[in-house]
Amino acid sequence: MKPNHHEIGVGATEDLSLRVSVAALVSVLFEGPEDGRTMLALERTATLRKIEGRPEVTVRAKPFGGGVRLTNPQALQGLIGHFHYDSIRSRQERDFRIQIHPTSWGKIKEICREHLQETEKGILDSNPERELAEEFEDTLHARITPDQYHLKPRGMIVEDLPIATDSVRAEGRPTVRFYYVFEAWMEAPEMIAMMLANSRRYSDQDLQKMAWQDARQGGRGRANAILALSLDDLKEMCRSIPMDRRGGPIRVGEHQLDGNVLAVLEEIDHPKYQRYIRQSQ
Repeated sequence: MKPNHHEIGVGATEDLSLRVSVAALVSVLFEGPEDGRTMLALERTATLRKIEGRPEVTVRAKPFGGGVRLTNPQALQGLIGHFHYDSIRSRQERDFRIQIHPTSWGKIKEICREHLQETEKGILDSNPERELAEEFEDTLHARITPDQYHLKPRGMIVEDLPIATDSVRAEGRPTVRFYYVFEAWMEAPEMIAMMLANSRRYSDQDLQKMAWQDARQGGRGRANAILALSLDDLKEMCRSIPMDRRGGPIRVGEHQLDGNVLAVLEEIDHPKYQRYIRQSQ
């Protein structure tokens, strides 16, 4: 009898010491109705976590998107050998966030690069529509549908150097990453108006208060909003950052952006990234 995905273990071991995170990132773009400038929408998230043993709410903006889903974890096991999910939540959701033996890393890179050119889902599903819908529901309390935006794949980015993750699922574990990068051009005027209004309405301080309130009410201590920025202004600012400092968070006014925002900014080099462009079919 074949094992099911619930029988795959959870957590790092002495052998399964390298964490792999495979995610889809989406550059959500739209034309500003006032001046016609191209705007980039990011997901701004307040998260309650323990920092040096003390509870603290941090607010960061990051690209929309999320974990790539494993549609056939047993097939992956047959290709790379034994692996664990990085957390119970990843196992429940079949997220491609796993613990592997370091020697399996090369095979995973091969699998992900092959998937970039495939039209079939195979053993993983990198389509970001589900994540986009869920995250817009969290930030705007409105459902977004595929007919409201034009989605196209850009390519893939590989981070070969293991870096300790700050993910609440597996904090501190050495992690290598794949990003499938997409562009979603927003075409629905009503959704554009909602994004701009949400971005202007909530400050980072507002989100911190909302996250604390969520925790007091028994939630995970989270709050979400949009951050809309001029794409050209953001690119210009990122180009001014010295190359050796592009690996960490980015400050834009009062806001802190995750370093992976650079992954959705074309033409911006990054010392950690190897970019692969999707070839036309």
